[in-house]
Amino acid sequence: MELPETNRMETVINCFKKSPDAVARLICFPWAGGGSIHYARWGKVLNSSTEVFAVKLPGRESRTKEPFFQNMQQIVDEVIGVLLPVLKEKPFALFGHSFGAFTSFAVADALKRLHNLEPVHIFLSGASAPYSETRIKAPKRSDLSDEDFLKWLISIGGTPPELLANPEVLKLFLPALKADLHVVENYSLEKHHIRRFHRQDVRWISFLPEGFWE
Repeated sequence: MELPETNRMETVINCFKKSPDAVARLICFPWAGGGSIHYARWGKVLNSSTEVFAVKLPGRESRTKEPFFQNMQQIVDEVIGVLLPVLKEKPFALFGHSFGAFTSFAVADALKRLHNLEPVHIFLSGASAPYSETRIKAPKRSDLSDEDFLKWLISIGGTPPELLANPEVLKLFLPALKADLHVVENYSLEKHHIRRFHRQDVRWISFLPEGFWE
């Protein structure tokens, strides 16, 4: 049975501070294996002119009993299905780091192609270009056994050692991380999708690591 619209919004979106009179919304997408709480907290830091929505993906937080998404299209369909009515209400911006950079851009691309709707600003960080040959041809790490995946994770750094040393935390963290990595490893985008935003009449700016668009 399909959930009522209000319940669907609460299932997919975490908003710590509702600001109905806000002039704009910031939609935040989690990093691989991550949840929504960190970004939802931004809503308590920013002033009331910006309402912060943080995306909750299946398989974590209050959605632990739901199966992980298998591809980018599932993420795009769910996020747009829930947010489209509110995105038409007022200006909005997108933010995504690492895995979230890909998911937020995929959502922005679909909004433009299918609904002629664009963010006034998009912030992307910690990711290579979606169409990068190096990224597309890289080994599929999500296919590794948990043991080999953990070794690879340790070798690249960036994950807190105390997390990697805790078996109980790993039991919860690894499946979500591998599921998100599977999605991004099988996602690619043609360069012309990027160019659709590069028009002088579109207020679209990205803060990116060096080489993102190479």
